[in-house]
Amino acid sequence: MIIIMNKNTNAYKTIGEVVKILKLKSKKGENLPTHTIRFWEKSFKQIKPKILSGNRRYYDQKNIDLLKKIKFLLKDQGMTIKGVKKILDDNLILKLDEKSNQTINSENFRNKIVKISNLLKDLKTKI
Repeated sequence: MIIIMNKNTNAYKTIGEVVKILKLKSKKGENLPTHTIRFWEKSFKQIKPKILSGNRRYYDQKNIDLLKKIKFLLKDQGMTIKGVKKILDDNLILKLDEKSNQTINSENFRNKIVKISNLLKDLKTKI
């Protein structure tokens, strides 16, 4: 029996890789806003990356998932840091997962509708 492990899903990620995973962008579009993740680390005690030589941060999947939830609440839902702290401190993560999944599903649905609409417009111009 051969077990193939996907290194990408199990490996620790650098802060730069996490910024790309979360699709964080600076307002000016310059450089990766790693400062955002470092700020969230200070604000939310639940984020605990491994810090190795040279103070380089490495994030496991649990931390990345937590950062996704924090980003969802702060950026997509418009919550305050204080509000997100309350949710994390009160262990309301299960309800958050359900709401996040619904939002992601509706976004995927919306994207599909836009693509279909664009295809229909292209077909009409060719006819």
